[in-house]
Amino acid sequence: MQGQRHHSESPYEERFGFARGVRIGDRIHIAGTAPVPNPGDTLAPDAYGQMMRCGEIATEAIEALGGSMDGVVRTRMFITDASDGDEIGRAHKECFGAADPASTMVVVAALLDPLWKVEIEVDAVVDADMDGSGIP
Repeated sequence: MQGQRHHSESPYEERFGFARGVRIGDRIHIAGTAPVPNPGDTLAPDAYGQMMRCGEIATEAIEALGGSMDGVVRTRMFITDASDGDEIGRAHKECFGAADPASTMVVVAALLDPLWKVEIEVDAVVDADMDGSGIP
């Protein structure tokens, strides 16, 4: 399928055969994004820091594909401990709150790396008509 693709620094993209983000037309889909640190950095030990890192990676991908954070229309958060929900939610609001997206947070048994506390997926629309008027 035609489209624009973006890859991040994650070693999992090449290993498992996927792109961090794909843009088809005015739609941007960001793959499951875990708090993989930049080369040379360490993983944040807390849920808030991990969610902020996930948001940073997703933001980079959205912007690389021609979108903006204003166009984020949906987020999904997969968390491993319900007691981290408030901190993850606080970080989510800081990352995505201005866009006021539809959102889901679910508790899962585990993520790929046992140290990860959160993984997110994000969908965005380029030049989104956010007021519903039909006029961008």
